[in-house]
Formats: sequence, structure tokens, C-alpha cells
Amino acid sequence: MPEDMLHKQFAPYVPKKGEEYMSTRQLAHFRTILEALKTELMNDIERTVHTMQDEATVFADPNDRASQETDIAIELRNRDRERKLIKKIEETIGTIDSGDYGYCSSCGVEIGIKRLEARPTASLCIDCKTLEEVREKQVAK
Repeated sequence: MPEDMLHKQFAPYVPKKGEEYMSTRQLAHFRTILEALKTELMNDIERTVHTMQDEATVFADPNDRASQETDIAIELRNRDRERKLIKKIEETIGTIDSGDYGYCSSCGVEIGIKRLEARPTASLCIDCKTLEEVREKQVAK
């Protein structure tokens, strides 16, 4: 997933001693990461559209045509996931603007810098996320 590649592009944030949680510097750091990710995803989507238009070939062989349709379906599914991630990034940037970024949307505790570095769009602390996953598993059974 593209969000996983961020660790290689940006140095981890190292808070200064005594720095307040979600200071202006921290918020700017995470905004930069989120905006870079959003830009990269939008560029990928744009490239895919152009590539699909350029490679639109009608194959006489049914097997070739089926392979092409499968490839297109997979690519469209990936782009749909990226579109949803862009929406989540935009919502996360909104929480930065509102001053709620970095705090769990369920219980209100600090999510933590390291968790946000791993997943900048995280809206739940690790405890609430774990509970949510346990509930999902129980419902899926």
C-alpha cells in the first residue's frame, strides 16, 4: 500500500525534549507527509488513466482479451482503494486544521507519534483499534 512507503521518504519525527504533543512543528510534519502521499496517489491515478487509454487494444484471441480485462479490473480495484485513501487523507488534513489530529476519535487519548508515523491517517489509539478488530472478527464468524 502506498501509505507504507512513506517511511522511506520522510525522516521520523524526533520531538524535542519537553515539546508539547501535537505542537505546530509536529502538525506541519504530518501535514507534509499527508499532502505528499495525496499528491503521489493522484499522480498514480492520472498515470493509470493515461496508460489504460493508450493500451486499449482489441485482441482477437479470447484468452488475450480475458487477460487484458482481468488486468484492467485489478488496476481499477487498486485505483478505487487509492481514491478511498485520498478521501481519508483529506479528512485527516481536516482534523489537523480543526486541532483534533493525534487524538483518538473514540476515547480522546493521544494516539502517539510512532503510531502516526506508521499510519498518518490513524484516528484510533492502539487500544481502541485492537478492540475494533476483535469486534470485527466476532461479527465475521
